[in-house]
Amino acid sequence: MDVWLLTADGITQHPADDLPSLLARSDGFVWVDIPDPDDESVQVLSEVFRFHYQAVHDCVERNMVPKVHAYPDHVFVVLHTPEMGLRGHVHYVELDQFIAQRYLVTVHGPLNPVVQNAVAMRETNAVRRRIQEGRLHPADGYELSYAIVSALCRHQESFVETQTRAVWDLERRVTGDQLGNPEKFLDEMFRTRHGLVVVRTMAGLSREIYGRLAAIQRTCVPIEARPLLDDVVDQFSRVHAIADGQKEYLQGVIDFYRTRSDTKMTVAAERLAVIAVITLPITALSSVYGMNIIVNDHTHVPQLIAVLVVMAVMSGLLLAWAKRQGWW
Repeated sequence: MDVWLLTADGITQHPADDLPSLLARSDGFVWVDIPDPDDESVQVLSEVFRFHYQAVHDCVERNMVPKVHAYPDHVFVVLHTPEMGLRGHVHYVELDQFIAQRYLVTVHGPLNPVVQNAVAMRETNAVRRRIQEGRLHPADGYELSYAIVSALCRHQESFVETQTRAVWDLERRVTGDQLGNPEKFLDEMFRTRHGLVVVRTMAGLSREIYGRLAAIQRTCVPIEARPLLDDVVDQFSRVHAIADGQKEYLQGVIDFYRTRSDTKMTVAAERLAVIAVITLPITALSSVYGMNIIVNDHTHVPQLIAVLVVMAVMSGLLLAWAKRQGWW
């Protein structure tokens, strides 16, 4: 657990035991960052901050969807950001926030064991570095939360850009007829589409959460913070729109690929139909006469010639009929 005091003079780190006195100060505000919730952090959330037990429970357990709860003096927000895993799997990296003017508590939810803790800390570490370097000067918990969520939005945009590179590569291979293994290529397309669907869903749900937060008419959300909330809504809306546009673009590539594949299958089926039309009657004729003409004590040459002529005429007539049907 990292405890920071942010004042006009900068940011300073303090031990967790100083939290009660830090919260009582009138200068600056407190930022508590919890990388991995444990018994000590749960005790601090419950006894020092006196957060609602359900909100504390949500910090310890994984949340499948984002959420927002408003309390008299603070709000609780759950968000997710994507992280690409193996074989196209997208991990949901959770960030929980208790936001008030006098403090901000950020809790990084339980992670999949294969996801490194640095991934969950990416946005908060980046914002803290900006503060330490003097490039960011948040005045309260809402401004600090705005900076962190904006960094989260930028990561979502970066994720969309990464998927877009894959979309462009797939489009180039489809139009250039450089597909390689069709099964592997189709798998790549749907894995890329899945990534875009995931980030679009995250951005859309987060937009709804912050839309709800911006609409809350309570004293826990100060008037000066509402423009920040509206801007976050706009950021998530933009990510959602970009991801949706790229998904539709990829869907067009997939449809083009499927159309080409279906066309090839149709042409192949027509050619097989022509072959069947031509060969089946000949096969039937040969099966009737074959044993009587060829497999005997001796071959009846005139009759064999007559049958071959009949087969040739039948083939010619069937080919002409198939041509009129437009089969070849």
